[in-house]
Amino acid sequence: MFAPVYLDWNASTPLDPVVREAMLPWLDARFGNASSRHEYGRQARAAIDDARGRVAAAVGAHPTEIVFTSGGSEANNLFIKGAAALMKPGLIAVGATEHPCVREPARQLRRSGWVMREIAVDECGLIKADEWRSTLEARPSLVSVKLANNETAVLQDIASLAGEVRAGGALMHTDAVQALGKIAVDFRALGVNAMSLSAHKIGGPIGAGALVVDKRVELAPLIAGGGQERGLRSGTENVAAMVGFGIACERALARQAEESVRLAALRALLEQTLSAAGACIFGAGAARLPNTTFFAFDGIDGETLVGKLDRAGFACASGSACSSANPEPSHTLLAMGVAPEFARGALRVSLGRDSTSQQVADFGATLMRVVNELKKLAAMAA
Repeated sequence: MFAPVYLDWNASTPLDPVVREAMLPWLDARFGNASSRHEYGRQARAAIDDARGRVAAAVGAHPTEIVFTSGGSEANNLFIKGAAALMKPGLIAVGATEHPCVREPARQLRRSGWVMREIAVDECGLIKADEWRSTLEARPSLVSVKLANNETAVLQDIASLAGEVRAGGALMHTDAVQALGKIAVDFRALGVNAMSLSAHKIGGPIGAGALVVDKRVELAPLIAGGGQERGLRSGTENVAAMVGFGIACERALARQAEESVRLAALRALLEQTLSAAGACIFGAGAARLPNTTFFAFDGIDGETLVGKLDRAGFACASGSACSSANPEPSHTLLAMGVAPEFARGALRVSLGRDSTSQQVADFGATLMRVVNELKKLAAMAA
């Protein structure tokens, strides 16, 4: 079976074998409902409590601050819609390069009388100081800025931003889905009111995530019912997924420091090749996650490049996996001032725990060959 080298770890990661083993009993003999009062139910409840503690420990939070969700998208929606539902309509401000699962619920609030503002970024993807200042002067009620961008990997100074937001009496949220497992993530140090996480970005199962939320923050639930998850997410718990998420967090935390150094070195090798060939590396002037590079070659279409690389044995992406059905150029790059035609050429390579120097070297050589072929074809057609 043909299996391309996987270079799309920001989209999803393979399930860690240790995580799989931990999940298996909860997909078989341990099938109890955690709300049941018999032994099967008590076992399930204990497993959820244990998983909650592991997730909390990975991000410097208290277990009571962890609300399990189906993933990062639900966690983002729970905070934005849940907080807004208990407030008078006001201003919600989000970073211009936020994921659609932050921008879209923010836009939906406009139907309830809220005003939405996108905070502009500079050419590196960092929040502009003057735009930030004017946003604070407008006295927002809710602010959401991503810790690490899923495409460019650019890191925002969330601790600084959060301090100013909270000083103004607003609530601050950050989407930390891409950051978890790649850099140190500490809920207390960041100083936010809420933070979103996802399991399948760190070797955990698809369909599990969490909203880390200060217990002093009141939220209205998206799903009402039996009162699970502090009443914020009713429904019978997916015990296996929660157990897997907990183990994945523990595993990711244990290897994060060493992996960050290793992956940064691999990316540096790749970016030497890219720079020598004249590629533009987006966000290179800012602090970034160590595993990701987002780049483009002038005159080369990103989707065409992805297809040819896939057939050559390398799986990468032309941007965010969540917006791959959208033929429009990257919203992130447009917000950074990149011309639409050039943005359409963007390609994202994201590395992970199985990535090797040989894979990176082979990818670089293949990429150069494919790019040169496409340039020759373009020259012939001109």
